[in-house]
Amino acid sequence: MKPAADVEEYRQDPAGAYVVVPRAIVFCARPTLWGFSLWGAPTETDIRRIVPLLSLELDAVPHASLVDVRRLEAGDPRAFGVLTRYLRANFDTFRTCVTRLALVRPPGLLGATVAGFYQVAGSPYPVRVFDDLRAAGAWLRASEAVATLDAALETASGMSPVLLQLRRWLDGHLGDASLPRAARAVSRAPRSLQRDLRGAGSSFQEELDAARVRLAKRLLVESDSTLTEIAYDIGCASPQHFSTLFRRVVGAQPSTWRLTARRRGTSAGS
Repeated sequence: MKPAADVEEYRQDPAGAYVVVPRAIVFCARPTLWGFSLWGAPTETDIRRIVPLLSLELDAVPHASLVDVRRLEAGDPRAFGVLTRYLRANFDTFRTCVTRLALVRPPGLLGATVAGFYQVAGSPYPVRVFDDLRAAGAWLRASEAVATLDAALETASGMSPVLLQLRRWLDGHLGDASLPRAARAVSRAPRSLQRDLRGAGSSFQEELDAARVRLAKRLLVESDSTLTEIAYDIGCASPQHFSTLFRRVVGAQPSTWRLTARRRGTSAGS
């Protein structure tokens, strides 16, 4: 695949190309393989921006599809509502133009939520869920295309494979997270991991704090746990430590953020 210079160039000739837009890549690896990738915390505006590009495949020959969202850090219900409406509005067309779809999900609770998307929205084609992009590529017989996509994603999202591995590991190991354990998990020596993180403009402590806040946000929105319970669930030594951490990273007290998020009906990433 080659990068398109802009959205208009991609619209004119999508075959064998991809285009990068905020927090997303839309691509047509070949006439028989279309798809898109999302990372970070895409907003409703971001998804509305890519829908006209996604709709190009509605007129294509029967093809497989790849949706890679393993680099998602949060999901906005309003954003995914846009995708749901797009899917349902074109349900009958998808029955005939898409032969199967591979969905590569992120880890943890967010991954479970993403994996359930088609159960809620409905599925006009066979869907298979993967935890690994290479496995999805093998299933689609598109290993070369996903390698290009992975490289483009790393550049566009600014997230190295090591950083992605570390964030996935931290999301599942907040109770026993340490630099030596994390380094072993991503096949690095501790000093090498620290060097990689410095190169990405981060540090182990920053990544650990961010992982704790990610989980805290989900618990604040999706559970009725007290702030004290959440503090210990995310690995903080005390409720005071939790409040200080949350305010430093998010800019608001946990209780205030919870009220605002629930009032807006937003997700853990807002």
